[in-house]
Amino acid sequence: MTYDTVATFSQVASLLLFIAMFIGVIVYTFWPGNRQKFDEAQRKALDLDPQNKR
Repeated sequence: MTYDTVATFSQVASLLLFIAMFIGVIVYTFWPGNRQKFDEAQRKALDLDPQNKR
């Protein structure tokens, strides 16, 4: 096993891991069950009154 082989394998494995993590974050973000959690975080960050929901 040469350095080039190990380097190539490492680069491909890192890319695949990054893609998998990116897809995981996107799925978590747009999962319907997380909508309320993100709405509450948005209202806290913007200091909005929770009584004025849509």
